[in-house]
Amino acid sequence: MKTALITGANKGIGFETAKQLLENGYFVFIGSRNLENGESAVEQLKKAGFENIEAIQLDVTDAASVEKARSEIGNKTDVLDVLINNAGINGGMPQAALEAPVESFQDVLDTNLYGVIRMTQAFIDLLKKSEQPRIVNVSSSGCSLTLHSDPSWMYYSHKAAVYTASKAAMNMYTINLAYELRDTPFKVNAVCPGFVATDFNNHRGTGTVEEGGKRIAKYAMIAQDGPTGKFISEEYNPESGETPW
Repeated sequence: MKTALITGANKGIGFETAKQLLENGYFVFIGSRNLENGESAVEQLKKAGFENIEAIQLDVTDAASVEKARSEIGNKTDVLDVLINNAGINGGMPQAALEAPVESFQDVLDTNLYGVIRMTQAFIDLLKKSEQPRIVNVSSSGCSLTLHSDPSWMYYSHKAAVYTASKAAMNMYTINLAYELRDTPFKVNAVCPGFVATDFNNHRGTGTVEEGGKRIAKYAMIAQDGPTGKFISEEYNPESGETPW
């Protein structure tokens, strides 16, 4: 049975992605900053008939928490097949480039970029033991440099200096990570779930968590001939999903 770890999986897209992987026969570790919330998510999934699931206390901004989670998971399995870096914060609004305090950038980067780095570096040894390891960094087409510099793009005026900077930086980390793992079985991609209605955007999104979770899970389970080192948004590009950086 393949194993997966999803950060920030106690609700929203992370929770739905866990459900999608469970339906496909994976054992899923639900990473949750608050363990009670993680255990509540597990209970919901167990009531839905799933058994191969466990909550793990995991705060991606806390190195000690990440290392403890690595130790706990390492005591339960020798191999991790999938890491989904889903945990993220938006930093609140408004986010004007000339007015947002540096502290806001630091807080958001600590989760959206440094958290991804902490998780990847902590769990890479378990992932390397998988025959088909997958890393999915949850991103957003709204953080594309190309699209945000194009006045004809439908969301051109929807600027958020803090959040978009954090995810653009995470996208660059994804490129470098995929490059370093290019001669291995790893598939590493930045994947946008779409503009999904969740707490993250005060439910202003136009898509469903089911759609978003399905898109993330798809790239967590891609075959060996699948893409790596790509920025994927099937909402932006329904045909191939490939999105400009």
